[in-house]
Amino acid sequence: MAMERMEPLSTRCCIVGGGPAGMMLGLLLARAGIEVVVLEKHADFLRDFRGDTLHPSTLELMHELGLLEELLKLPHQEITELKLWFGTTELTVGDFTHLPTHCRFIALMPQWDFLDFLAREARRCPTFGLRMQAEVTAAIEEAGRIVGVRADTPDGELEVRADLVVGADGRHSTVRQGAGLAVQELGAPLDVLWFRLPRFSGDPEETAIRFGSGQLLVLLNRGEYWQAGYGIAKGSMEELRAKGLSQLHRHIAELAPFVRDRVGELDDWDKIKLLTVRVDRLRHWCRPGLLCIGDAAHAMSPVGGVGINLAIQDAVAAANLLTEPLRTRTLAETHLLRVQRRRELPTRVIQRLQILIQNHVIANVLAGRGRLAPPLLLRVIGRLPWFRRLAARLVGIGIRPEHIRPPARRA
Repeated sequence: MAMERMEPLSTRCCIVGGGPAGMMLGLLLARAGIEVVVLEKHADFLRDFRGDTLHPSTLELMHELGLLEELLKLPHQEITELKLWFGTTELTVGDFTHLPTHCRFIALMPQWDFLDFLAREARRCPTFGLRMQAEVTAAIEEAGRIVGVRADTPDGELEVRADLVVGADGRHSTVRQGAGLAVQELGAPLDVLWFRLPRFSGDPEETAIRFGSGQLLVLLNRGEYWQAGYGIAKGSMEELRAKGLSQLHRHIAELAPFVRDRVGELDDWDKIKLLTVRVDRLRHWCRPGLLCIGDAAHAMSPVGGVGINLAIQDAVAAANLLTEPLRTRTLAETHLLRVQRRRELPTRVIQRLQILIQNHVIANVLAGRGRLAPPLLLRVIGRLPWFRRLAARLVGIGIRPEHIRPPARRA
């Protein structure tokens, strides 16, 4: 039976995907008076895996928007130093307390809370629309130009026509696939198992990354529980399952002895989600009528937890460069190319650094090669305060940070 068609919508900008990039761009355009519709395929923002790190660069943008104080009223934890453990050796490789920002820390906040916050602020603007449960299935192309999208909704098929379609629908982007944009795979040596463990009084406060021989564990302090990421060699999930949960329990307890008394709560593989890590980027982020940003343009490694913040920087750059062409209906492909030129260098630099760490630290650890000791580069960073500050700047602020331009600031 054919799906019933809804009345078509027309807007200046249609954003596909209600993640950090999509919601931030929607908010900024709506604040500037641009008519915008965001299409999100899920009914809410709750997911098994969403990155939870809001870096100082993102918090600075929230300050520029006049929203930082309200945002930080939401439950969160603060990381002022980035720590690594190699066996029993502790190493501080990033010190955020010297950054030239209002917030000299990384905020750990469930991403669904952050997205709900952005959605609430955006809904204050009369030109903003958010359609949940609207799964985009195809881009509409006419005379070589993308002029809109089709989406399945509970009420039938929805057609949205727009001067600009923005693909912000993640690393498995339907929009970029439908538009035929070529993806360059850069490779990643690991996948990540994602699960929760209870957090008890007496546990350490800080978030830390723990390395063992052939093992890697990240524990994020979420107050009442630990959100854990356990690194495994890419493609080794089935081998790990064959060895059984008891071996996984043992490895986790070896890396973080203080959770030994609760690893047994992982009593079913259904409680453990597999995150397949990809690092890639588009050669061309745009076509006439279409721009991809965030993970749809460049999937980042989890190294440094910078993916959300790169995506948000893309959104700010897009808003800064495209607001006036959208307002005056003079948008051309040259405007879209400016966004890629603005954001491609930061993306390439950070991905190159991530791949360096993946190949020379993480891959060796997961392969169990050599003795368990911090690599020379990390030892140098850990011993010299200047290097710790530089590492914190690269992680916390990045390359070529973006800033909010008027008229986005709220009166």
